[in-house]
Amino acid sequence: MPAESPRVYATRGLPGEALGELAERARLSVWPGPGPPSPAALRDAVGEAEGLLCLLTDRVDAALLAAGPRLRVISSCSVGLDHVDLAAATARGIPVGHTPGVLTETTADLAFALLLAAARRIPEAERFVREGRWTPERAWEPDLLLGRDLHGACLGVVGLGAIGRAVARRAAGFGMRVLAWSRTRREAPGVEWRTLPALLAEADFVSLHVALTPETRGLIGAEELAAMKPGAILVNTARGGIVDEAALARALRDGRLAGAALDVFEREPLPPDSPLLALDGLVVVPHIGSASLATRARMARLSVDNLLAGLEGRPLPHCANPEVYG
Repeated sequence: MPAESPRVYATRGLPGEALGELAERARLSVWPGPGPPSPAALRDAVGEAEGLLCLLTDRVDAALLAAGPRLRVISSCSVGLDHVDLAAATARGIPVGHTPGVLTETTADLAFALLLAAARRIPEAERFVREGRWTPERAWEPDLLLGRDLHGACLGVVGLGAIGRAVARRAAGFGMRVLAWSRTRREAPGVEWRTLPALLAEADFVSLHVALTPETRGLIGAEELAAMKPGAILVNTARGGIVDEAALARALRDGRLAGAALDVFEREPLPPDSPLLALDGLVVVPHIGSASLATRARMARLSVDNLLAGLEGRPLPHCANPEVYG
């Protein structure tokens, strides 16, 4: 590797072959893990780096940028950029890349998987078998683990962007009636528009697909949960801060909701003492919305493409702060 090749620091290894190709064109250092580098380790690592390839778990703020005076480009292997101070990066003239549009179908698959798991009580049923409670005396019972049908039910999609529309298409295949609300009114085939209160009151299942913004933080709070149809099921694969988790726990404990399924949380990882973990009817998974081999490899590819463009002085293919180009 020529001495003049740019230095790049990656905060984690990534699936696929993109990092290997990056290593052929830059002096690449990769945090060995397990888990992300600590803030102190990340500050030390960016000291000589010209490019940073980061993840959602890495806080890229003004202090980190100050520790990396040679940084010319930041590329995040993520769609969302809640972890990056875009204003600080722009002020430094650093373009920030991300990976939009790559995980729509994969995340919609997970949302529907969670919907089915919560409706048919799949995690409870598996525990029933694994814990040895499926005995000859209980080989089949008329009221054992009764769930809810999706076919013929009503799904409310909150946020009719790309992922919300993909979930609506899957719901149509299950013979569901689909309602939708988003902050900007959009139309989709077979989808009926509602106000948010009307959607919550009418839907048997509610799936969240809005971005986390100051306007949507706490969008589903105690008042909204109380407005939901009794016995409804809530699914969140968007961002944890959209749902008031304390209010959700109360709604589940009180039997107001039949269940919920969450891929995202206000605090990640979910603390082991979280009251959510003690609740029946709640399905929890560790932020795996984009976790398919093909999607994660494509995210890695887009991240490396963004990084190389920045190092070579070209506009990033997917730049989150295009104003940096003036």
